[in-house]
Amino acid sequence: MTRSSDSIFDNLIIVRGAGDLATATVIRLFKSGFKVVNLDIAQPTVIRRTVSFAQAMFDGSVTIEGVTGKLTAIEDIHKTLEDGMVPVVVDPEGRTIELLKPTVVVDAIIAKRNLGTNRAMAPLTVALGPGFCAGDDVDVVIETSRGHKLAKLIYEGPAKANTGIPGNIGGYTVERVIHAPCEGVFTGCCHIGDIVKKGDVIAKVGETPVLATIDGMVRGLLHDGLSVPEHFKIADIDPRGEQAEYLTCSDKARAISGSVLEAVMHYLSQH
Repeated sequence: MTRSSDSIFDNLIIVRGAGDLATATVIRLFKSGFKVVNLDIAQPTVIRRTVSFAQAMFDGSVTIEGVTGKLTAIEDIHKTLEDGMVPVVVDPEGRTIELLKPTVVVDAIIAKRNLGTNRAMAPLTVALGPGFCAGDDVDVVIETSRGHKLAKLIYEGPAKANTGIPGNIGGYTVERVIHAPCEGVFTGCCHIGDIVKKGDVIAKVGETPVLATIDGMVRGLLHDGLSVPEHFKIADIDPRGEQAEYLTCSDKARAISGSVLEAVMHYLSQH
């Protein structure tokens, strides 16, 4: 497929990464009237699968907060956009960016480092979180660390460095995130949304059981059949239990997505 002069591509936005923060960003932009294309790897290792368009890589399509992301071949992007859905494309290298020449590229991979996004990719480039320097790698960086500066737009310099410590929920930080005890193939023994007790078996890596570290709701769980190395993040338990939300975007994701929209609207107002 080659980019045409079709107005469907006017002010097109491409979002790299299809995890929970990326998905909230796509949803915000889509509901604000933009055409958005979402890129990711073929077997994404996100755990917040119920709020991530990455799940379309496995299921073909997924609907989150009324917006549908559909697994789409590059040559079919135009049709999926015309059908009112978000194309979710296997394209970790970003070939689609060069092909479609979007107005905006958003790096929402959340790799804690830059995997290749640069200012030459689009008139406006935005990146979420650490690993980027605004004014050098990209035009705008969005702060992703919880606290007073969460979702701050940074036009010069980097976001806060990655601390490796998950955000505090109900008094828990590192305890609520579960990592693989060894390398092997992941198999879940429960579902996202299940209520578990500390010590319950929630998954296996190979033949090794993975135990719940705290009481709460399973809010994130890796997709079955993926091979993981030791210490890889495979699950997330929310200590709020029944009060936890697992089917809608988080407060953090909404804040960040709003800032991306602000950056886009600011740019368009100036051009």
